[in-house]
Amino acid sequence: FEQNGFWVFDTDPRVLIWAETAAYIARDVLRDEALRRQWLRHQQTWFVGVDALPNAPDGSISNVPLTGPWDALVEPPTHWHKAQISVVYEGYPKQDPDESDANHRFRINRAAAHVDGILLDGGRRFLREPHRFILGLPLGDSRASPLVVWPGSHILMRDALRDMILNNDAKTVDLTEGYKAARARVFEQIEPLEVHAELGQSVLLHRHLLHGVAPWKPRDTAPAEGRMIAYFRPEFTDAAHWLSAR
Repeated sequence: FEQNGFWVFDTDPRVLIWAETAAYIARDVLRDEALRRQWLRHQQTWFVGVDALPNAPDGSISNVPLTGPWDALVEPPTHWHKAQISVVYEGYPKQDPDESDANHRFRINRAAAHVDGILLDGGRRFLREPHRFILGLPLGDSRASPLVVWPGSHILMRDALRDMILNNDAKTVDLTEGYKAARARVFEQIEPLEVHAELGQSVLLHRHLLHGVAPWKPRDTAPAEGRMIAYFRPEFTDAAHWLSAR
């Protein structure tokens, strides 16, 4: 994990029962018309679903506890936010009317590669969500539009971010140019890897790892509800730990 910036855990019975329970509830969420209007993107080929899973603050869902093998690598938070329900459908990504051709090409050719938590604000990029880690839990069996990672990119991105932020408040520094330059170096130096995980498995990502989602391929298949994954991204209380913590 420290070298590559990600880890795929084997099937775990604790994770399996949580994921099966969460999947049942997530299907109801996906039928909510108000949430569909809010979260469907790319001509209805991606349901973003931020904070859409109604899990409890301890991560449990319908009294099924959230616990798993990631406890050996990261310290679970005392409070789990509501998980994202990310669902990809056949044809992803179609181009939205307000999406530029360049952004659409980047989504197709580079899987919309990004470091989570560095967000656009007034056309510039700032750290807005200092995540501790990213935990992905498949809610079904599908190899469609898999997660894409650039192994080891968390080291290059972290070092570049440290050089940009220095001793300043991490949330106040404009990261736009340096972030793009570091991302370009990753593309030059590291080959991307598709990461597949099944129901009952879990995927842990380092918070600085460059990652994205592969386009839906012609032979990809998924259940009727699409390729569905729950993501947790707990945040540091103090943004300074985003760079300094393990």
